[in-house]
Amino acid sequence: MKKLLIFLLFILSSPAFASTQEYMNFAWWEHFGDEKLVENLHELYDKNYDLKNAELKIKENEQIVRMQFANELPGVVFSGDLSRDFRAPRQQFGAMRIPNYSQYNYRLPITAGYEIDIWGRNRLMTKSKKQQLEIVKQAERATCISLSSDFAVDYYNLIKADKLIEIQEELIKTQEEILAKVTDKYQIGLCSITELLMQEKFLTSLKEEYNLHLQTRDVLVNSMRVYLAGANNEILRSDYEKVPLLNNLLSDYSTDIITNRPDYLQEEANLKRIGLDVRVAKREFLPTFTIVGQIGLNAYHLGSLFSSPSQFFSAGILPTWDLFSGGRKKAFLKIKKYQYEQALNDYQKTFLVGIKDVNSGLVDYKTAVKNYEEAQKRMDVESKIYNLAQYKNKIGAASELDVLFAKEIHLMTEKEIVSNKINTTVAAIGLYKAAGGVDLYNVQNL
Repeated sequence: MKKLLIFLLFILSSPAFASTQEYMNFAWWEHFGDEKLVENLHELYDKNYDLKNAELKIKENEQIVRMQFANELPGVVFSGDLSRDFRAPRQQFGAMRIPNYSQYNYRLPITAGYEIDIWGRNRLMTKSKKQQLEIVKQAERATCISLSSDFAVDYYNLIKADKLIEIQEELIKTQEEILAKVTDKYQIGLCSITELLMQEKFLTSLKEEYNLHLQTRDVLVNSMRVYLAGANNEILRSDYEKVPLLNNLLSDYSTDIITNRPDYLQEEANLKRIGLDVRVAKREFLPTFTIVGQIGLNAYHLGSLFSSPSQFFSAGILPTWDLFSGGRKKAFLKIKKYQYEQALNDYQKTFLVGIKDVNSGLVDYKTAVKNYEEAQKRMDVESKIYNLAQYKNKIGAASELDVLFAKEIHLMTEKEIVSNKINTTVAAIGLYKAAGGVDLYNVQNL
């Protein structure tokens, strides 16, 4: 009865599979101030097939835990038997010989069995399955972090592609104006054919780059549609001007941040799981004791099946101890010990890899911020040069061609600004992913 109550409490208290919404960490994405990004991530959470499979994998392993827990409980089996015996006259008791006969046999037993878990082997096996469930949960969390981060990177690269296409169109338009004016100069003999050909060549290179930007945008859109499990749905996105500059993250993090990474927690759970398996393997050398009982009805005539003489009951304890197994159990124990050493090595390696990933992500983020700052300084200089060319043209000290050249350089510098700003955002997302999906603005709350 006690075991039955424990089982019922286990069923009622077992939580459903972990919600991926918790693992999506929408609080972190709110820092980007982009409603369309958050809206897309909610759609990703609802539709993505990988996330759905991850949830189903947790459900599957929850049932595996319950199956293993069932081994700790008594088992009750009903197996009815109806047979007709045909006996030859070969049975003899002294001088008395029993002639041939035939008869029916009605047997309706209920058999109960319960292995007394003296050494705690079944309990350890259940704990091992629970650690396996924890591994699967962390795998689901890793899927959420990876998918949301990769989707966000594509999202911002798509915004960058939109902006670069816009700038590239303006560049092509400017270069066409330059080419027209250089052509006029060539026709009146004020420039060489080489200068004209160079401008034509530059125009073709700008158009080639424009085609590459279009290709990048189409590839990103198609990729994001797969994330959202839609064939032709429109990818909602914000304008480049609304993208925030994430340049206010911490410049350094404690190594404790590694302990939140899914792979680290997976290896930790795996180490515990195999440790439990080693203890189970040791208990395989010990005897087992099973309580076995039967109660039921047994009669040779259907009319007397439910009478008192047909009732029977038996009970006993069945000890089992393998005296010789050919070294199988010893080999199994060694296998588990070797697996434990491998798991320990993987655990330590995962910690080092985690530190490397966070440090690399931090370096990428700092470099992206510095590059954006330097590009911004260069943009300020190019803006001054462009404004000066416009002023000089206004007072007659510079030609319209000089203004167009200055504008062209200004536009190319603006493309670098766009790339560096988006690279800063992408680097911040990469650092978030390397840190195991931690809200980098609330690291102190871990």
